[in-house]
Amino acid sequence: MTDSYVCIDLETTGLDPKRDKIIEIGAVRVERGEMTEEWKTFVNPGQRLSERIVELTGIHDGDLSEAKPIGEILPELLAFLGEDVLLGHSVLFDFSFLKKAAVNEKLSFERQGIDTLKIARKYLKDLESRSLGALCKHYGISHSAHRALGDARATTALYGKLAEEFYEREEAEGEKSLFRPKQLIYQAKRDTPLTIAQKEQLYKLLDRHKLIVDYKVENLTRSEASRKIDQILAAYGR
Repeated sequence: MTDSYVCIDLETTGLDPKRDKIIEIGAVRVERGEMTEEWKTFVNPGQRLSERIVELTGIHDGDLSEAKPIGEILPELLAFLGEDVLLGHSVLFDFSFLKKAAVNEKLSFERQGIDTLKIARKYLKDLESRSLGALCKHYGISHSAHRALGDARATTALYGKLAEEFYEREEAEGEKSLFRPKQLIYQAKRDTPLTIAQKEQLYKLLDRHKLIVDYKVENLTRSEASRKIDQILAAYGR
C-alpha cells in the first residue's frame, strides 16, 4: 500500500478552476504511515469573497489582505510537494486548481494521486453521504471542516481507516486498485491579460454607470474582463 504521500486540500472561491481562485492551501506529508510535516498558507485571490464562501469557510477578506498571490506561493508549495503522490478527497479538484495556477506561471505540474472519495463511493454505498464530513462522522475522526489544513489532516486519517477496512479486498483489482496511485489529468490553458481595448471599455462602463467593484481591472484576464463587460452590459446597457 502507498504509505508515503502528501495529502493536499484547498479552499477556493468556487468550484471552477477556470474562473475561481484559491484562498487557502493545507498539506500534510506522510512518510511510512506517519505524519511528519505540515504546510499551510492563505492565498490572496485579488477579489472580495462572497458571503457564501465567508460563511462556509470562516475566512474573511481581512485574513487574505496580507497574503501573497498564488504566483508567489507556488514555488514554495511545489518544493514542499516534491514529486510525492498526492492524496485527497476528490483529489482531482485540488489538482486542477493547482495545475491551472502552475500553467499560468509557466510551471510544470504533473502528479499521481489517490482519491479517498472514490474508495468510499465503491465500498460505503449504504452511507447517505460520502462527503468528508460524513465519513469523518462515520469513523469517529476529529474534523475541522472547510479549512484546508483541517481537511488535509482528516483526509489522512480517513485514508488510514479505509485502508484498514478495504485494502486487502481492493488489492484483488491489481493495477486497477484504488489504493494505487493513478496519473492525475487536467487540461489547463494559460490565462492571457485583458486587452487594452477591454481595459478602456471596462473603465468607461464603470465610470458611466457609477459602479464600484471589488476587483482591480488591471488584474483581470482576457476571459474575466469579457465576462465583466457582458455582465455590466446586460444589467445596465451601454
